[in-house]
Amino acid sequence: MDQGQQNLVQASFAKVAPNADLAATMFYDRLFTIDPDLRPLFKGDMANQRRLLMAMIATAVNNLHQLDQILPAVRSLGQRHAGYGVKGADYDTVGSALLGTLEEALGDEFTPEVCAAWTVCYQTLAGEMKAAAA
Repeated sequence: MDQGQQNLVQASFAKVAPNADLAATMFYDRLFTIDPDLRPLFKGDMANQRRLLMAMIATAVNNLHQLDQILPAVRSLGQRHAGYGVKGADYDTVGSALLGTLEEALGDEFTPEVCAAWTVCYQTLAGEMKAAAA
């Protein structure tokens, strides 16, 4: 990820973060619409799950400039997700849900450049998680 892409991800996330619970709700609604079979993977309190999701995204976004510092935590997350039953193909579904949520939340500000930056960001992090889970 180059500096310009990092800036786009950070600036766009800063616009979504004030409405974190709404964004997370939109994400999970979209995720379960795309693939209802993922719903049983989420057995706990969804309010807590929404908070955890947004906290994890915020940590990643805020530390893109020092990716090497957060990769151990990202890899650990991938290992935990494998234990929950997450499969490699599920990451594509999550990526689609994430990009769709950002597009809905940002409206016209979800430009092709912002989409491309988020795609690179997600693919980088998800790739590390999948590799750690393998």
